[in-house]
Amino acid sequence: MGTIQSALSSISAIIYLMFRRKAGQTWTQLLGLEHDVKAATPSESKNTSSKSNGIAQNGNGNGVTPNYHDSRYSTRALLMRYLQCSVFITSAAPFGFAALSYITYPAMVLGKSCKLVPVMIMNVLLYRRRFAPHKYLVVAMVTLGITMFMGFGKEKPSKAKDNGNSNGELTMLTQLIGITYLLINLAIDGATNSTQDEIFARHKVTGQQMMFWINLFCTVLTSLISVLPLPYIPVLHPSHSRTELEGALEFIRIHPSVISPLVQFAITGALGQLFIFETLQHFGSLTLVTITLTRKLFTMLLSVVVYNHRLTPGQWAGTAVVFAGISVEAWVKRRDVHAKRVVQEREKAKIKSL
Repeated sequence: MGTIQSALSSISAIIYLMFRRKAGQTWTQLLGLEHDVKAATPSESKNTSSKSNGIAQNGNGNGVTPNYHDSRYSTRALLMRYLQCSVFITSAAPFGFAALSYITYPAMVLGKSCKLVPVMIMNVLLYRRRFAPHKYLVVAMVTLGITMFMGFGKEKPSKAKDNGNSNGELTMLTQLIGITYLLINLAIDGATNSTQDEIFARHKVTGQQMMFWINLFCTVLTSLISVLPLPYIPVLHPSHSRTELEGALEFIRIHPSVISPLVQFAITGALGQLFIFETLQHFGSLTLVTITLTRKLFTMLLSVVVYNHRLTPGQWAGTAVVFAGISVEAWVKRRDVHAKRVVQEREKAKIKSL
């Protein structure tokens, strides 16, 4: 699943880039490998970073004006960052799937609702980024609200099959293993998003260029893992006697009907990533994760109107907290825009008086 989706995603990204290709643009420029020093000025990096992520410092996150001739801003450094993201993505997915073998799906969704927290923590720990004070409040409110929304829902957990006791209940040890896997998955996801923010801060690349390279590296990595005769590795390579590719082909042979949904999964995922990386480029990982997390909440609210579903009082309270957090973000942005307009009007008045 991962290999097919990443392969189609890289193809869709290169098609998009070729469609938007400018006259006289070389392949290295098209793929974002030729760094334009003049285009990536420190002031632009600062404006882009503060606009997208609410970071209180300039693009590189340490208060130092970037030197674009530094090796940290070279093409090699850029490709290594792409590879780093690909390794994170390839490593995170197995832990997420493995967690479902030990905890219920509602518990998994509940844990995923806290993804904003590891994203912010990893930005601070890995790249010493500082966010505007209101960002911490917004993250806390959205996380709390979604947690309330999921926790007070009426979803019934499915019974454990192999990892519980005879009554189908999850044991304490089983849940602990599942929660550990889930925390590892969230931590790696946070590292991925923070590294993507760092790439946009240091390098003049577009979302589709990042999408192409990350998915290309993911395709290579997952292809190698699937064909190499690796030993048994818990979670990462659970096969004992054959390669992952052999197991996948055998599954497709026994269940040929899986081909159609597999292709649909890959195509929709590839098209969806175009919008994901566009959002990531212009608004940053915190905004992207906020969108993906609140998507389920808005879907549930729509179902209330369309299908007359009912929410519990706790879910309505969680919804109110989420909207309060989003309102704080909108109010701060509106205030900042108004302040900038006031300053611009004053500058125009001074120019006219001169």
